[in-house]
Formats: sequence, structure tokens, C-alpha cells
Amino acid sequence: FVGASVLCALAPSQEVLVLARFVQGAGGAMASAVVLGMIVTMFPEPREQAKALGAYMFVAVAGGTIGLLVGGVITEAISWHWVFVLNVPIGVATVVLTLRLVTADEGLGLKAGADVLGGALVTAALMLGVYALVGAESDGWVSFRTLGLGSIALLLLIAFVLRESSAREPLIPLRIFRSRNVSGANTVIVLTMAGMFAIGFLAALYLQRVLGYSPVEVGFAFLPATVVMGALSLRYTAGLTGRFGARPVLLAGLLIVAASLAWFARVPVDGDYAVDLLPAMLLQGIGAGLAFPALMTVAMSGVPPQDAGLASGLVNTTQQMGGALGLAVLATLSATRSEELRAAGDSAAEALTGGYHLAFGIAAALVLVAVVLAAVVLQPAPATDGEHEGAAAGEHEPAGEPAVGGIA
Repeated sequence: FVGASVLCALAPSQEVLVLARFVQGAGGAMASAVVLGMIVTMFPEPREQAKALGAYMFVAVAGGTIGLLVGGVITEAISWHWVFVLNVPIGVATVVLTLRLVTADEGLGLKAGADVLGGALVTAALMLGVYALVGAESDGWVSFRTLGLGSIALLLLIAFVLRESSAREPLIPLRIFRSRNVSGANTVIVLTMAGMFAIGFLAALYLQRVLGYSPVEVGFAFLPATVVMGALSLRYTAGLTGRFGARPVLLAGLLIVAASLAWFARVPVDGDYAVDLLPAMLLQGIGAGLAFPALMTVAMSGVPPQDAGLASGLVNTTQQMGGALGLAVLATLSATRSEELRAAGDSAAEALTGGYHLAFGIAAALVLVAVVLAAVVLQPAPATDGEHEGAAAGEHEPAGEPAVGGIA
């Protein structure tokens, strides 16, 4: 990841940048995919595990907030190239801290082989699927190109499933999906991330292209949401999960996220931040701060220690997959709707806002589907004992050495 970040910073062309980003993604996946598995293994006791997951979410949120603000400043003041330079000292420090703080363990290694074919199939399927969705805006949803690429992506995905059912060392052993909580939680993650990515991407476009915000102003506009999300994740969600159980906290958080998306779906062309955006930002922070730690708890519940790394990687994959596919669909639908409104005589700002309204409305619907699925499919994890009552009131003990969970 660090080496690819250097290549990104020095990229002389778009082609080199895309290649470097691909390598960066591979490095980031190798690092981030094991974090949840490490947390489950290092903190097996439910109370401490909930607090560690809260710390994980806090670190991820804090990293995202700092990156959004600092990235905007650097892009405006110097160049986008320097955004990637920042990853180098952060990555090096993470390596040093990992060597010092995380206990070494013996893995299986590659002696038994690696499912390279399975990895190639699922990666190609997702890339082609996203490419087909993004191109649907210009080519049409029923065009030969869109349907052809979509069909190939579907066939590759089917081939991946068949490969995993017969491979000697599968990338994702299908037995893990026998758990209702694992299957259900990962489906909820896909739907939720599809909706949540709409806020980070489309709300930023609304702020810049409709309200005229600068990149730095966009970063500060999102700051209340990330502060609230981080505070809840670190200090209160673990206590609430311990008192009421993960599923009720998850359902409440998802409903609040859906409410924030519905609020975004009504923002006007001449929106005022304090009236039209700040309430939605705060709702987003509250909902995500409650939902994501609880969702991680459910997704990792009932997984035997030997499968902790597998379940962690699966969660990471579904997060990225849900965000990428959801954003491709929502951004394409938004752009198509904006073009229709522009052709009908609306101003550029009105047309853009109308497109964003459609995307936010669909995103809210996706999260509501996730609420129903979580309520019906997920099995409630038993709440821990009364020692959580102090935590729910804010009386937290230090959680030990929190796992480093953010990728810059």
C-alpha cells in the first residue's frame, strides 16, 4: 500500500495512476481484511470485544475525517499528488506500531496453495459489473454493451461460486454462509453501504456543484457527522449493545440512517447548511455510529476462531462491493435523471438537484430493505451481564491496545 502510494504520487499519466491504484487496493485489502479477525481473536470476551469494535470504528471514522479535511487543503494549496504522499509516513508508522504492539502468530502460509483462479474470477466479475453500470448512462440500460457486459459479469460470478464449491483451498469456503448471522449481516452490509456511499459522494457533489462549496468547505460540512459517529462508536455504542443486544441497536441505527437519506432527498436548490443539511449530517452520524459497530458484532458472532480471518475478509469485501455497486447505480441514475430534467427546461442547478433527490430516495429505500432483512433474518446475540450498565452511562475503562483499523 505504501509503495503503491508513492507510485500514485509520481504518476505521470492516468494509466499509471489507475495501475498504481489497483496495486494500492490490493495492499489495502491485505491489511484491512484481517483487522476484524484480529479484534475477535484478541478480545474474545463480549464486553471487551464490543469496546474494541467501537475503537475500530472510531479510528476508521477519525482517519476518514482527517483525510477529507487535509486532502481538501492539500489539493487546493499544492496538488492532488501530495494527497498520496501523506500515506507514506502513516503507513510506515502503522508497520512499526504493528511490529511492536501486535503479537506475532503463525499462519497457514501458502504451502497448501492459493485460489488465484477464484480471486481472478470474482475481481473480474465485480469490475465488469461496475463498468457496465457506469456506462449505462451513455449507452442505455438495455443497450447491447450494458447487457453484454452485465451478462459476462454474472457468468463470471457464477463461475466463481462453482469454483469455490470445488477448490481444494477456496478463497471463500461456502460453509461460512450456513450461519444466518454471517449471511444476513453481510447482505445488510451490502445494502447499507450502497446507501451510505450516496451521502459521501452525491452530497459532496451537491455541495460543490449546486451550492458552490470549495473542497475545504465540503470537508468542514461533513465534520459534524463524523465527529458524532466517532464519539458514539468509541464511547456509547458498546454500552448500548451490552445492555440491549446488537440487533436492536443495529435496527435503531439503520432507521436513523434511512431518515438522514430521506432528509437529503428533499434538499432545495438554494439550500441553507444549518437548516437543510446539518440535521441530515447529524442524523447520519448518529445512525452510522450506532449501526456499524453493532453490525460488525453481528457479522462476527458465532464464527469459530479458525474462521475469524475469513469472516473479517468477507465483511471487508462486502463493504467495498456494496459501496462500489451501489454508487455506480445511484450515480448513473442520478446523472440520467439530471439529463432528463435539463432537457425538459430546468436550470443546471435544478436538474442536478433533481437527480440527487432520486438517488437519495433510492438509497433510503435500500437501507429500509436492510432494516427489514436485519429484523427477519438476524438472530439476536445475547446481551452481556450488568457490568455494561456503567458503560451505557459512559463509565468506560480503557480498552487496552486498540487495533489499528483505518487505511488512509
